[in-house]
Amino acid sequence: MRIALSLGSGGARGYAHIGVIQELHARGHEVVAIAGTSMGALVGGLEAAGRLSDYADWVSGLTQRDVLMLLDPTLTGPGVFWGQRVMTRVADILDGAQIENLPVAFTAVATDLTNRREVWFQRGSVATAIRASIGIPSVFTPVMVDGRLLADGGLLNPVPVDPLHGVPADRTIAVSLAGRRAGSLTGRPVTETASNEGFMGELSGWFRRGVLDSGPVRTWREWRTERFFPAESSRALEPSLSDAPASERTPDFDFDDLPKGLKLGDVVSLSLETAEALITRFRLAASPPDTLIEFSQEMASTFDFHRAAELIAIGQETTAHVLDEAGL
Repeated sequence: MRIALSLGSGGARGYAHIGVIQELHARGHEVVAIAGTSMGALVGGLEAAGRLSDYADWVSGLTQRDVLMLLDPTLTGPGVFWGQRVMTRVADILDGAQIENLPVAFTAVATDLTNRREVWFQRGSVATAIRASIGIPSVFTPVMVDGRLLADGGLLNPVPVDPLHGVPADRTIAVSLAGRRAGSLTGRPVTETASNEGFMGELSGWFRRGVLDSGPVRTWREWRTERFFPAESSRALEPSLSDAPASERTPDFDFDDLPKGLKLGDVVSLSLETAEALITRFRLAASPPDTLIEFSQEMASTFDFHRAAELIAIGQETTAHVLDEAGL
């Protein structure tokens, strides 16, 4: 069967796309067109170029430390990371592939931040198209292409079915990574240690230990507090506010305690996922595929890039179940 395939955004959960494609091939289906956003554009571009197996082999062997070594912090740039090291490796695998010469029709979707519209890459460098599409706001820097400031395509079209309209295919299959959570905050309990919580947790721990808690920085913070905020430096010697008379206390806010172990990476990930899920529902209602393969957001964090082998296996298993039910 000839399949037109839409691959959605979702950060590290996008490794499941590899499992989806593997299962389609295992059943003898031919993927004749691919449209992808963000991680879906990365996996889709590699598949369209016939290089996905090389990429899957590489990422399946990455540990958390390996992922950390691939990061290139910007320090003062418009994002936490440039993304250059990762994309250099992807570009090496693609070996200069051009979209118009690919054996499979391919569209990568990015977002033009200045003009507030989608941009579809259907010609030119596959690597350039992928990098433009994966610019997760605040995580990876946006890029300039032909005078346009481009960021993650998931901002406007998390599961791009529209570019597949008119493709001569027997069935359009869309893969969404924005399925509803069962209730947990992350793909694993937030109380687990940094070694098990993805590279954002590992990175924040490294930054805190190596930078914020280092001797020079700690000395500077203490000097700064004593020099400019003497009231704060003596606060530890003052009576606790809870010991003050009720008339001197500030009103208590009626908030519950935050979940234990909640980290910055969790909040960023959940915020992105919330927006993504809402936009996905609207876009799929406007352009419904013939078959939808949906993965829950609790399958993994957006930043669990060290879990490739596990997520690829989940992708193939889930796809097998959906295709069985659809008679494919």
